[in-house]
Amino acid sequence: MGDRPYNALMLPRDTIQLRIATLLGFVGLMWFVWLLDWIIPGPGSAAGVGVLPRTWVGLEGIPVAPFIHAGLDHLVANTIPLLVLGALILLRGVAELLFVILVSGLTAGMGTWLFGSSGQHIGASGIVFGFFGYLVFRTAFDRRISSALVTLAVAWGYGTAMAYSLIPTGTISWSGHFFGFVGGFLAARFRYPAQRLSPHTRRGLDEVRFTGRIKE
Repeated sequence: MGDRPYNALMLPRDTIQLRIATLLGFVGLMWFVWLLDWIIPGPGSAAGVGVLPRTWVGLEGIPVAPFIHAGLDHLVANTIPLLVLGALILLRGVAELLFVILVSGLTAGMGTWLFGSSGQHIGASGIVFGFFGYLVFRTAFDRRISSALVTLAVAWGYGTAMAYSLIPTGTISWSGHFFGFVGGFLAARFRYPAQRLSPHTRRGLDEVRFTGRIKE
């Protein structure tokens, strides 16, 4: 048996079909949990209890909280931006989408667990804000024209609604929103850690490093 390339052996090809299946699978799992909770009513959710700040059981609920929703309106309100913003992230591939989901979800969950108000925190809003934050800040780190165009479109389409959603209210988890947004920033920073410097800038830095002087 001949040798095969590592990627062909270990990783699936990043095709359009895989990208669509990944995004729809992620969102579809939320709908599946909601359907289970609708068919089997009870005091909680089939997926768990969500994030209960500063409790051990709440810490365990961080991974499942995005899949639990209070009702159909709550689920639909998160589904639409997840599909729109998720599709924009998927333009760079499945790995990018999964990375943003992981970083923003964990950051939103841990931030809510540490600083959130008492009560059950559920829903995918933290990841929605993570998507938004990622697309807004990505252009500052990868410095691509395509990213800048996406940033402008996202800020124009969702900026006002996202800003209002950060205002604390009795039934809205502002901590999940805020820390999800922070998670989006962190995902952009981690995903694109190296900023490219122009040759002119590099020459200037070299002069400072070796001569201690800057030429005007």
